Amino acid sequence: MTAVIELDGVGKRYWQLQEQAMLLKSLIPGRGTKKVERWALRDINFSVNAGETVGILGHNGAGKTTLLRMLAGVSRPSEGRIRIAGRIAPLISVGVGFHQEMSGRENVLVNGMLLGLSRRQIDARFDEIVAFAELTEFIDTPVKFYSSGMFMRLGFSVAVHVDPEVMLVDEVLAVGDVAFQLKCFDRMRHLQSQGTTILFVSHSMHAIRLLCPRAVLIRKGRLEFDGSAEAAIARHHELLSVDPRDLTEVAEVTTSDERSNGSVSITSRLLESADGPTHHPAPGDLVRYRVGLRFNRPVDSPHFVFHVTSEQGIPCYSMQTRIGQDWRRFAAGDETEIDVSFHARLGGGTYRLTVTVADRFGRDVLLNDPTGVVMYLAPRLGSGGFADLEADISASDTDLTQHAPLLIASRGEPPEMLPR
Repeated sequence: MTAVIELDGVGKRYWQLQEQAMLLKSLIPGRGTKKVERWALRDINFSVNAGETVGILGHNGAGKTTLLRMLAGVSRPSEGRIRIAGRIAPLISVGVGFHQEMSGRENVLVNGMLLGLSRRQIDARFDEIVAFAELTEFIDTPVKFYSSGMFMRLGFSVAVHVDPEVMLVDEVLAVGDVAFQLKCFDRMRHLQSQGTTILFVSHSMHAIRLLCPRAVLIRKGRLEFDGSAEAAIARHHELLSVDPRDLTEVAEVTTSDERSNGSVSITSRLLESADGPTHHPAPGDLVRYRVGLRFNRPVDSPHFVFHVTSEQGIPCYSMQTRIGQDWRRFAAGDETEIDVSFHARLGGGTYRLTVTVADRFGRDVLLNDPTGVVMYLAPRLGSGGFADLEADISASDTDLTQHAPLLIASRGEPPEMLPR
């Protein structure tokens, strides 16, 4: 396989001002504005072969967009070397490369020429570009009147119709409606089948899993993981379980870590399946969530609540112990472990598992853990929502819910061998 993208020791440095620059200070000799060095990316090394589709994962601020901007040539690396072979079609921000006062028609011409097409080639593909973007009625309207979704549709349409050899796609696809997103995915599958190399940045684990056999995980500006998409997603959610409020300062939670919230402290958290610790169980697996507690004052028969919340903060499930049950008194310094067993029958997505500890009658909250652990469930292809009812749809004795061919397989792997 021939590598069309190579990054060797790539880093990007910025300077952060420590104080606001003042005109009077700038005129005083020797009194410059204080600034500190910040690295958005450091020591990035990986390569992408021709025809590969690679997802890029990472929390907000990890450096994903900075990486794509350097690959697109919008920004230069501060250190290291980037080599790209072939025509690049970047989609790294809504409206980039569009002139606000020009019409959609004029912007198609300008963007097409910037991406390497001649005027004759653009004219030959113009109707197809406009039809794909669904902007026939607005193509002669100045783009300053376009919505963000219209911007994205036109930009994506131009990019996929210039026969790119390398395509860089940022989170911009999230702007479009569901129907257009599906059309974009279908077009990207077509490009991949034609040998186009695609780098795809998204916070949608479903999209990464559906489109990308391989994924790289960026953490704190460095390459954390490079491998299969499933393994990268699992590692990403393992890191999300540590501290959702500040992922730039990651510290593993161990049995010696005590997070006190008044009357009760958390000493450990562990999510495990039959195969051991996990943050990425298979749908339907029997899973155990174990939380170690230490009581900082006497507590009589505490009441427990187990919560499952979606990544949007929507409550998906809860289970509580019996209120008023007299079962044990804990003295100050005593420890115990909450053991929650459940079947992972939720729909595909990212979920946070937490517990609340209250007094015997559930009136006084002794511990409300906002962190918990994060669990990712790969959706059954074609399904959606917070629950998986394992539905199948058929008509005329034909199963119409087989979605395996939608997955982009590794080169040479037949789609029928992929899981449903």
